[in-house]
Amino acid sequence: MEPSPLPEADAAAMANLPAYAETRDSGVEWLGEVPAHWEVRRIKDWLLLNQTALPEDTDPKYEFRYLDIGAVQTGNLVSEPQRMRFGASPSRARRVLRSGDTIVSTVRTYLKAVWHVPTGGTGLVASTGFAVLTPPAETEPAFVGYLCRSQPFTDCVMAQSVGVAYPAIPETKLAAVPVTIPPLAEQTAIVNFLDYVDRRIRRYIRAKEKLIALLEEQKQAVIHQAVTGQIDVRTGRPYPAYKDSGVEWLGKVPVHWYDLTLGKASTSIQTGPFGSQLHANEYADGGVPVINPSHLTAGTISPDHSVAVTERKAAELSRHRLAPGDVVMARRGEVGRSALVRPSEADWVCGTGSLRVRPSQAVCSPEYLLLVLNSSGSRGALELASIGSTMSNLNAEIVSRLRICLPPLPEQVVITEFCRGITDRHSAATDGRRRQIALLRELRTRLIADVVTGKLAVRAVAKRLADSRSHTT
Repeated sequence: MEPSPLPEADAAAMANLPAYAETRDSGVEWLGEVPAHWEVRRIKDWLLLNQTALPEDTDPKYEFRYLDIGAVQTGNLVSEPQRMRFGASPSRARRVLRSGDTIVSTVRTYLKAVWHVPTGGTGLVASTGFAVLTPPAETEPAFVGYLCRSQPFTDCVMAQSVGVAYPAIPETKLAAVPVTIPPLAEQTAIVNFLDYVDRRIRRYIRAKEKLIALLEEQKQAVIHQAVTGQIDVRTGRPYPAYKDSGVEWLGKVPVHWYDLTLGKASTSIQTGPFGSQLHANEYADGGVPVINPSHLTAGTISPDHSVAVTERKAAELSRHRLAPGDVVMARRGEVGRSALVRPSEADWVCGTGSLRVRPSQAVCSPEYLLLVLNSSGSRGALELASIGSTMSNLNAEIVSRLRICLPPLPEQVVITEFCRGITDRHSAATDGRRRQIALLRELRTRLIADVVTGKLAVRAVAKRLADSRSHTT
């Protein structure tokens, strides 16, 4: 069993929570046993639904902040509300929100988009793809938010949704979902406990993410020093003599390294096929994967096999097919981000948003070229060269002009092995921390589910936490 990623005091506060002494069968499958003194009601018999909407005769100049489904995750906003005026807003921008409301997505319910509007959340309007739940008097608003973001509740909503590609739950069905309701004082205690848990877990996650980012910076700095010749990886010291490379991002390089353009170091550089060369009826599930920038991760290809073409179309696009040792580069978005084609990925197709670089292995090993292209200096130079009128965009001509400096092939192998060791040690250091972050998120999810459905009692713990805070203020 993994040790708790929480400090001992916090782990103790969240562990060994007691069950309720008296329970009863709720008669609801997803709720199961509930505390005997808790009520079970349908949502519509407890909360108010969709109380306020913007009328169609709203002043076109009326300004508000708009929340669409894509802006909301379970319990969080992933992007800021869009500021817009009514006259320029989409027809679905109608649900008026108030502090204390909770919104639940009724379309694309697999996203589990649920958010509680905090105090001060004014001037917000949500998509009609949300149901707006407004708590009545004698209800703790934040309890509604925790209940609706709990995994048992979101799973229940998913189970009652209809449709495969675009699952949705009718508002009448959502309104009829039964939930369990503790007395107000207990709702408040639950919210205080879960707020404490959420704050502490967020703090630990931020600290671990900050450390992961720092380790990544350190790794990139060492790799940059290695591929620009600032250090001789065989000795750990600078090379005996340097010369001016004439390239700003490279600076001075070892005298025995030779400088050339990427075009000279490659047998070919070409973009993927034009979008007009790909038609909807030529895509196929389980066909030949088409590799675009979203599939390039940490120097490797992570394909989405649903983005694939038929074998026949892949044969027509043979000049765009990939071979082992090719480097695939993003020419849009995070331009310059690159990945190496492995033998298992042979004959896949370079996508429209990518470039294929085929290194001349007489002068440059593919693995070393990947290090160079993913280095911060190379990425920065390509970003600067790619700036267009509307968006960054690389082409084969721009990429072929990139100036690089290469050591002799045997030295490339040594530098590649050194950087692989650095990357392996970095992965070992960060993977454990990422597992801890996953455990923290899992712990939070499990605690919310168990507490809001009455599987664990927290009133005594919430009181101790409140008492300890009052003694320290």
